[in-house]
Amino acid sequence: MISYERPTARHPVLAVDQGTSGTKALVVCPERGVIGSGAAAVRPRYLPGGLVEADPAELLSSVLDAGRQALADAGEPVAAVGLANQGETVLAWDPHSGEPLTRALVWQDRRAATICNELAPHAQELKKLTGLPLDPYFAAPKMAWIRRHLTRQGVVTTSDAWLIHHLTGAFVTDAATAGRTQLLDLDDVTWSPRALDLYGLAEERLPAVVDAAGPVGTTTAFGPEIPLTGLLVDQQAALLAQDVTEPGSAKCTYGTGAFLLAQTGARPRRGDSGLVSCVAWRLDGKSSYCLDGQVYTVASAVRWLTDLGVIGGAEDIDPVGSAVPDAGGVTFVPALAGLAAPWWRGDLRGSLTGLGLDTTAGHLVRALCEGIAAQVTSLADAVAADLGEPLRSLRVDGGLTRSALLMQTQADLLQLPVEVSALPDATALGAEAVARVGLDPGLALTDAIPAWRPAAVYEPRIGADEAAERLAGFRSAVTALLERTPS
Repeated sequence: MISYERPTARHPVLAVDQGTSGTKALVVCPERGVIGSGAAAVRPRYLPGGLVEADPAELLSSVLDAGRQALADAGEPVAAVGLANQGETVLAWDPHSGEPLTRALVWQDRRAATICNELAPHAQELKKLTGLPLDPYFAAPKMAWIRRHLTRQGVVTTSDAWLIHHLTGAFVTDAATAGRTQLLDLDDVTWSPRALDLYGLAEERLPAVVDAAGPVGTTTAFGPEIPLTGLLVDQQAALLAQDVTEPGSAKCTYGTGAFLLAQTGARPRRGDSGLVSCVAWRLDGKSSYCLDGQVYTVASAVRWLTDLGVIGGAEDIDPVGSAVPDAGGVTFVPALAGLAAPWWRGDLRGSLTGLGLDTTAGHLVRALCEGIAAQVTSLADAVAADLGEPLRSLRVDGGLTRSALLMQTQADLLQLPVEVSALPDATALGAEAVARVGLDPGLALTDAIPAWRPAAVYEPRIGADEAAERLAGFRSAVTALLERTPS
């Protein structure tokens, strides 16, 4: 029987990934792998005007429900808990009672665009300080909007700080999550007085910035008292789990959005390609950095097609899309929540062009796959420009990697091998890895993460000229959008 008083890194760990549309929990043993799992749905509300909200109580209950399911499934105790979070989602809450004072503004929410417009003269200063462009995607604009329009009471933080408080009573956030706010000094990895002042948040009580691995507190939320020893924002957790720990390598997660991250090592890279420079993780007081690019609508674009009745769900992408040999001249820019990196035009709407009476559901599905893959290719090109060398391959994870059509399209446009992770829950496994290091500081990070092995590798099936032609068509459609909607 495992003793909770003296846990070790050899014992099972509960890893919880709190995401946009649900929470996944795994019980992971270093010798036996995943021995228990649980899941609970979260239902964000998509409202007119680009507003996206979630019920904070639902976020918390999903963590508790998924974690308890995983433990029941495993049928044995765990030594520690690791938590991954969705990063830029924010809320105001009472630090004494823990009660939420607002709904959670989800990372996709665009209502803080007015804050960003006001701060436009300081955009370059903020990017130099924090590594992040001025955009309502990040946490600080939403935090400032809450303070201006909803409440001055309590504290306003990213959702992880609220969840951690409920689990342990601590008031902390990990360095990588703090780096998603646009309030963290990228070089010092401390809260920036200047950024706080610009956002009107100088008087705020903010959580302590801690390492990804280490004791945070203990929780009885899942049963017997266990320590919380690992914290990491979701995309960086997936970066870690896929063993992208050396400069020159990259991963992309295909979930609600798509997120491409490339490791840059012990110092930040501030390029001019439109990518985000941010903290990958901080361990033992030492920060590792990455470049980050985003596609706002991926699985959410699939859901949009589903809601329109074009397909029955993500499982129809391959059979419907494979019914036709190509997109039939249709070009889809799936900017249904705006364009993120490298354009940073959250005000744009999507476009669907080249339609004819002969256009079928298959053409629309293929056009969507090309639109997603073209955006990810733009991110990979930006990474190569900032690093000064091309990527050698792309490691991928997330629910939509089950689509062979999307993955083959990605390899074709990228003109690189696409290696699909054999680990279906990379984000949770990244949280598990830092929790394990938090249990045993002497454990090397490379020994805490699972050995990389792809479940499938997609090689390009078209030549570079054809890939360039297809990408040019997509980029022309983006240019038309940009010209039609001046910034």
